[in-house]
Amino acid sequence: MSTTQSDRLRGLVEPLVAAKDLDLEEIEVSRAGRRGLLRIVVDSDEGVELDVCAELSREISEKLDETDAMGDGEYVLEVSSPGAERPLTEHRHYVRATGRLVKLQLAEDGDLVARILAVDEDGLDMEVPGVKGRKPTARRVAFADIAKARVEIEFNRKDKKEEEA
Repeated sequence: MSTTQSDRLRGLVEPLVAAKDLDLEEIEVSRAGRRGLLRIVVDSDEGVELDVCAELSREISEKLDETDAMGDGEYVLEVSSPGAERPLTEHRHYVRATGRLVKLQLAEDGDLVARILAVDEDGLDMEVPGVKGRKPTARRVAFADIAKARVEIEFNRKDKKEEEA
Protein backbone atom coordinates (compact mmCIF):
# COMPACT_ATOMS: atom_id res chain seq x y z
CA MET A 1 0.00 0.00 0.00
CA SER A 2 1.33 3.38 -0.90
CA THR A 3 2.00 5.87 1.86
CA THR A 4 -0.48 8.26 0.28
CA GLN A 5 -3.24 5.61 0.30
CA SER A 6 -2.33 4.59 3.84
CA ASP A 7 -2.44 8.19 5.06
CA ARG A 8 -5.75 8.80 3.28
CA LEU A 9 -7.34 5.64 4.73
CA ARG A 10 -6.05 6.50 8.19
CA GLY A 11 -7.54 9.99 7.87
CA LEU A 12 -10.94 8.53 6.94
CA VAL A 13 -10.99 5.69 9.46
CA GLU A 14 -9.33 7.17 12.56
CA PRO A 15 -12.17 9.58 13.50
CA LEU A 16 -14.71 6.73 13.30
CA VAL A 17 -12.52 4.51 15.47
CA ALA A 18 -11.85 7.29 17.99
CA ALA A 19 -15.58 8.03 18.25
CA LYS A 20 -16.01 4.52 19.70
CA ASP A 21 -13.18 5.11 22.24
CA LEU A 22 -10.92 2.65 20.40
CA ASP A 23 -7.31 2.81 19.24
CA LEU A 24 -6.51 2.24 15.58
CA GLU A 25 -3.73 -0.34 15.77
CA GLU A 26 -3.21 -1.24 12.13
CA ILE A 27 -4.41 -0.65 8.58
CA GLU A 28 -3.30 -3.18 5.98
CA VAL A 29 -4.22 -3.30 2.31
CA SER A 30 -3.36 -6.41 0.29
CA ARG A 31 -4.63 -8.44 -2.64
CA ALA A 32 -6.84 -11.52 -2.25
CA GLY A 33 -7.12 -12.85 -5.77
CA ARG A 34 -8.81 -10.24 -7.95
CA ARG A 35 -10.11 -8.33 -4.96
CA GLY A 36 -8.41 -6.04 -2.56
CA LEU A 37 -8.40 -6.76 1.17
CA LEU A 38 -8.58 -3.93 3.69
CA ARG A 39 -7.82 -5.15 7.21
CA ILE A 40 -8.36 -2.73 10.09
CA VAL A 41 -7.31 -3.71 13.61
CA VAL A 42 -8.71 -1.82 16.62
CA ASP A 43 -8.24 -2.24 20.36
CA SER A 44 -8.99 -0.62 23.73
CA ASP A 45 -8.05 -1.05 27.37
CA GLU A 46 -11.25 -3.05 27.93
CA GLY A 47 -10.91 -5.12 24.74
CA VAL A 48 -13.26 -4.98 21.76
CA GLU A 49 -16.62 -6.70 21.53
CA LEU A 50 -17.79 -8.36 18.32
CA ASP A 51 -20.85 -6.10 18.09
CA VAL A 52 -18.62 -3.02 18.19
CA CYS A 53 -16.46 -4.42 15.37
CA ALA A 54 -19.59 -5.09 13.28
CA GLU A 55 -20.98 -1.61 13.90
CA LEU A 56 -17.63 0.00 13.11
CA SER A 57 -17.33 -2.11 9.95
CA ARG A 58 -20.67 -0.77 8.68
CA GLU A 59 -19.64 2.82 9.42
CA ILE A 60 -16.26 2.42 7.72
CA SER A 61 -17.88 0.75 4.73
CA GLU A 62 -20.31 3.66 4.32
CA LYS A 63 -17.46 6.18 4.60
CA LEU A 64 -15.33 4.31 2.04
CA ASP A 65 -18.29 4.10 -0.37
CA GLU A 66 -18.45 7.92 -0.31
CA THR A 67 -14.82 8.17 -1.48
CA ASP A 68 -12.46 6.53 -3.96
CA ALA A 69 -9.86 5.68 -1.28
CA MET A 70 -9.94 1.99 -2.25
CA GLY A 71 -10.00 2.65 -5.98
CA ASP A 72 -12.57 1.29 -8.44
CA GLY A 73 -12.08 -2.44 -7.85
CA GLU A 74 -13.83 -4.75 -5.44
CA TYR A 75 -12.45 -5.17 -1.95
CA VAL A 76 -13.20 -7.04 1.26
CA LEU A 77 -13.27 -5.09 4.53
CA GLU A 78 -12.24 -6.80 7.78
CA VAL A 79 -12.49 -5.01 11.12
CA SER A 80 -11.15 -6.97 14.09
CA SER A 81 -9.30 -6.88 17.39
CA PRO A 82 -5.60 -7.78 17.45
CA GLY A 83 -5.94 -11.27 18.87
CA ALA A 84 -4.13 -12.91 21.74
CA GLU A 85 -0.79 -13.52 20.09
CA ARG A 86 -0.04 -10.18 18.53
CA PRO A 87 3.34 -8.62 19.32
CA LEU A 88 3.57 -6.00 22.06
CA THR A 89 5.08 -2.97 20.36
CA GLU A 90 3.56 0.11 22.00
CA HIS A 91 3.63 1.26 25.62
CA ARG A 92 -0.16 0.89 25.79
CA HIS A 93 0.15 -2.77 24.74
CA TYR A 94 2.29 -3.49 27.81
CA VAL A 95 -0.14 -1.60 30.06
CA ARG A 96 -3.03 -3.67 28.70
CA ALA A 97 -1.02 -6.84 29.33
CA THR A 98 -0.47 -6.07 33.03
CA GLY A 99 -1.15 -9.24 35.00
CA ARG A 100 -0.54 -11.43 31.95
CA LEU A 101 2.30 -13.84 31.28
CA VAL A 102 4.54 -12.62 28.44
CA LYS A 103 7.49 -13.98 26.54
CA LEU A 104 10.23 -11.43 26.01
CA GLN A 105 13.11 -11.80 23.62
CA LEU A 106 15.79 -9.71 25.26
CA ALA A 107 18.47 -7.98 23.23
CA GLU A 108 21.33 -9.68 25.11
CA ASP A 109 19.94 -12.19 27.64
CA GLY A 110 17.89 -14.54 25.44
CA ASP A 111 14.24 -15.29 26.24
CA LEU A 112 12.36 -14.56 29.45
CA VAL A 113 8.86 -15.71 30.36
CA ALA A 114 7.39 -13.67 33.21
CA ARG A 115 4.23 -11.94 34.41
CA ILE A 116 3.92 -8.17 34.06
CA LEU A 117 3.20 -6.63 37.47
CA ALA A 118 3.59 -2.93 36.61
CA VAL A 119 4.53 -0.70 33.68
CA ASP A 120 6.09 2.75 33.77
CA GLU A 121 7.76 4.97 31.18
CA ASP A 122 11.11 3.15 31.37
CA GLY A 123 10.17 -0.52 31.61
CA LEU A 124 8.43 -3.39 33.33
CA ASP A 125 8.33 -4.80 36.83
CA MET A 126 7.93 -8.54 36.38
CA GLU A 127 7.47 -11.73 38.35
CA VAL A 128 9.48 -14.67 37.04
CA PRO A 129 7.72 -17.93 37.94
CA GLY A 130 9.61 -20.27 40.25
CA VAL A 131 10.85 -23.57 38.86
CA LYS A 132 10.38 -26.92 40.62
CA GLY A 133 8.70 -25.56 43.75
CA ARG A 134 10.85 -22.45 44.10
CA LYS A 135 9.24 -19.10 44.83
CA PRO A 136 8.75 -16.56 42.04
CA THR A 137 11.37 -13.79 41.79
CA ALA A 138 11.03 -10.12 40.93
CA ARG A 139 12.82 -8.69 37.92
CA ARG A 140 13.00 -5.28 36.28
CA VAL A 141 13.28 -5.11 32.47
CA ALA A 142 13.91 -1.84 30.63
CA PHE A 143 12.08 -1.27 27.34
CA ALA A 144 15.47 -0.64 25.70
CA ASP A 145 16.44 -4.26 26.51
CA ILE A 146 13.38 -5.80 24.80
CA ALA A 147 13.82 -6.93 21.18
CA LYS A 148 10.39 -8.63 20.90
CA ALA A 149 7.47 -9.34 23.23
CA ARG A 150 4.29 -11.38 22.99
CA VAL A 151 1.56 -12.42 25.43
CA GLU A 152 1.65 -16.11 26.34
CA ILE A 153 -1.71 -17.82 26.31
CA GLU A 154 -2.53 -19.47 29.63
CA PHE A 155 -5.18 -22.18 29.63
CA ASN A 156 -5.10 -23.07 33.33
CA ARG A 157 -5.03 -19.62 34.98
CA LYS A 158 -8.16 -18.24 36.58
CA ASP A 159 -8.96 -14.68 35.63
CA LYS A 160 -9.57 -11.99 38.23
CA LYS A 161 -13.36 -12.35 38.10
CA GLU A 162 -13.15 -16.08 38.88
CA GLU A 163 -10.71 -15.47 41.75
CA GLU A 164 -13.01 -12.85 43.31
CA ALA A 165 -16.09 -15.13 43.18
